[in-house]
Amino acid sequence: MTELEIIGAPQSNYVRSVRIACEEKGVAYKLSAIRPHTPDVDAIHPFGKIPVMRHGNVTLFESKAIATYIDKAFAGPKLFPDDAALCGQIEQWVSSTNTTIIPATNGYLRWYFFPGTADGKPDRDAIEKAIPEMTQKVEALDKAVANGFLAGSVFTYADMNILPVLAYLKDTPESGALMRESKHLMKYFDTHSQRASFKATVPPPFAELRR
Repeated sequence: MTELEIIGAPQSNYVRSVRIACEEKGVAYKLSAIRPHTPDVDAIHPFGKIPVMRHGNVTLFESKAIATYIDKAFAGPKLFPDDAALCGQIEQWVSSTNTTIIPATNGYLRWYFFPGTADGKPDRDAIEKAIPEMTQKVEALDKAVANGFLAGSVFTYADMNILPVLAYLKDTPESGALMRESKHLMKYFDTHSQRASFKATVPPPFAELRR
């Protein structure tokens, strides 16, 4: 049987989300831990981003496209259930997460993981500037997960897509405090971070990616 290959650095939110999708579906896969803008990635993604996927003659880029392929190509629990309203909610939150929430949270997190300062310490001025927008997005998520899921009342790709982001936010000072003070979001994360798929995809530290 042709092996499914996920290509990209495991520290990436998007790489982890498609790995969680594989785990939830029970799909065996090979992870090739490769950085963006390297030959294997560039051969599939025209802009050199990760993840990319190879399955026999099928190659794909963009995490949502990869997750959709995994859902339709393999048996197992639905990542995108057939119900039209629920599927619309999933698409809504995946789109919002990828175009609005992640850019805002990355605008905050990057100064911890990739500070670009002479001494390698977090850039406090940049962090302070990024906190208001990050806070707004976290507060919106807190309201969105009030019933325990991001879309509907079942675990879907909408949840798989946001959980890797929350893992980084939880372990970073200002966002971690915000999550702990939240009404719903910390409970949401604590519950779903116990899933086998989440535990099986814990990435190595960012420090290894910077080497």
